[in-house]
Amino acid sequence: MPTLYWVQGAGCGGDTFSLLSSDAPNLYDLCNTLNIDLLWHPSLSNTTVQQQAALHELIRSGAIALDFFMLEGAALLGPNGTGMFDARDGQPKKDLIRDLAQSAQHVIAVGTCAAYGGVNARERVQSIGLQYDKNERGGLLGEDFTSKSGMPVINLAGCPCHHDIITGTIIALAHGQQLELDGFQRPLEWFNTSVHQGCTRNEYHEYRVEESCFGESGCLFFHLGCNGPIVPGPCNKLLWNQQSSKPRSGVPCFGCTDPRFPGQEPFFQTPNIEGIPLRLPMGINRAHYMVYKTMAAAAAPDRLKKRFQKV
Repeated sequence: MPTLYWVQGAGCGGDTFSLLSSDAPNLYDLCNTLNIDLLWHPSLSNTTVQQQAALHELIRSGAIALDFFMLEGAALLGPNGTGMFDARDGQPKKDLIRDLAQSAQHVIAVGTCAAYGGVNARERVQSIGLQYDKNERGGLLGEDFTSKSGMPVINLAGCPCHHDIITGTIIALAHGQQLELDGFQRPLEWFNTSVHQGCTRNEYHEYRVEESCFGESGCLFFHLGCNGPIVPGPCNKLLWNQQSSKPRSGVPCFGCTDPRFPGQEPFFQTPNIEGIPLRLPMGINRAHYMVYKTMAAAAAPDRLKKRFQKV
């Protein structure tokens, strides 16, 4: 029977809410179908402190085999590397995280905070990802860490991560499938294309029909800070509640799957030089981009230029 242990680090719990919103399969069906023994989850388990401590010792000793160790939220190193900003029974939680990771067959960082440090990385609380500090490899476990399966930490980026990615990863690993990872250890099954792929505003983007205020149907990339063309993720394919995504509802992509999220730039603004964004779509040459977008804007069809403001 596969076992799963979920730890809440320094974070908001959004990935748990995402997982609980999964409906195909829901969490109960996932565990029941795969015969998973959910050893611990902070929102679902009902054990005493003594029982949980005993469980930790059984895992450390190898008496209970741990198949999936999943961390939501970052590990805290502050203050001054002690980790005591996030402690349990007088011990820093970072030590518990390290112990469980070393005992696990698969180690999965659920969400950008667990993967890369997230909102508070490099700040006074010193949050850090399991195997990354923002976009620098290392993290809490070190750059050479591998789980008992021989794989590094699997980073399910997102703020939060979409529940289909969480359940899909568990299903794939439970069936012995090897997940191919990208350069930041995100599974290519879900992170091999940009968020821009599948966006309902793509045609406006191609013809550079831009918006400088909210409420219209044009592209949000050039002025309003949309990161859709420059970060990987399936957000416009795996829709939230089977219905929508940020760009589809008129909100620019925040780029939450990027290891550097949140960046230094303010939301809803696109840093540029003379109208050319500083960060260009994935795989695009700057010189070609400037020529192409100038020609595309001149050729934009009237049906796109005459879009109507939403009310």
